[in-house]
Amino acid sequence: MTLSAKIQKSFENGEPRRPGRLLTLPFALLGSTALNWVNHAGAAVIFLLLAIMRIPRARQLEKVIQQVYYIGARSMMIIMLVGLFTGMVLGLQSYHALVKVGAEGALGTLVALSLIRELGPVLTAIMITARAGSAITAEIGIQRISEQIDALDTMHIDPLRYLVSPRIAAAIISFPILTTLFDLIGILGSYVSGVWIMGANAGTYFYRVQSSVEMKDVTDGFVKAFVFAVIVATVCCYQGYFAHMRSESRGAKAVGLATTSAVVLSCVLILVSDYVVTSLLL
Repeated sequence: MTLSAKIQKSFENGEPRRPGRLLTLPFALLGSTALNWVNHAGAAVIFLLLAIMRIPRARQLEKVIQQVYYIGARSMMIIMLVGLFTGMVLGLQSYHALVKVGAEGALGTLVALSLIRELGPVLTAIMITARAGSAITAEIGIQRISEQIDALDTMHIDPLRYLVSPRIAAAIISFPILTTLFDLIGILGSYVSGVWIMGANAGTYFYRVQSSVEMKDVTDGFVKAFVFAVIVATVCCYQGYFAHMRSESRGAKAVGLATTSAVVLSCVLILVSDYVVTSLLL
């Protein structure tokens, strides 16, 4: 419920009877919203730590491999497709911008650094969120509202170890690999548009790619991929695991709202954390 809707509801219920109440009501609602966000953030961090502690348990390897296939291998085609056209558009636009200042030879440098340091990790994380993250939230949410998670508790099976830990481990493994694939396909896509279509020099392009990319650029991209993996896996699993606690709805509608919230919140946190991590790594 939005802030304006809460204020309107308070008027309908006749709550602001004193003039002072009318002035303090928006601040009270903002404060309660902020406290709610802080509570959820703290709960999500505890949720993540408990799930990570359960990763090294026995018989987890098979579940992790299954989730690596689901999150990683089945996302390869969409990652390659998006990476190809992202690289082609980046190469086309960069060539038009560089040729105006007579620096078209720097096309390889611009494309390689843009993809490896920024676009590769961010777009890979967003695409995995859209394809696998939403499915993870819906799957765990359905298990929650159908009381399958409660059944696991009844059988003395830890739901975090059984459902959440393998997905977090698989995300940590899959995100850097898919980011690398995105970068490689993006550089090739830029080569197609910049060299084959626009006529840039092929030797200069690959020389600039090789000479401009340092090991720090690659490791910074991997650090971002790792951070995004933790964020996406935690948010999606958390939203699905506690889908039954949504106050505005119950049942199947709660799963839909949890899935929407997981995707939107993951994408926002990816962009926010990208700025924070970039600032720390510079």
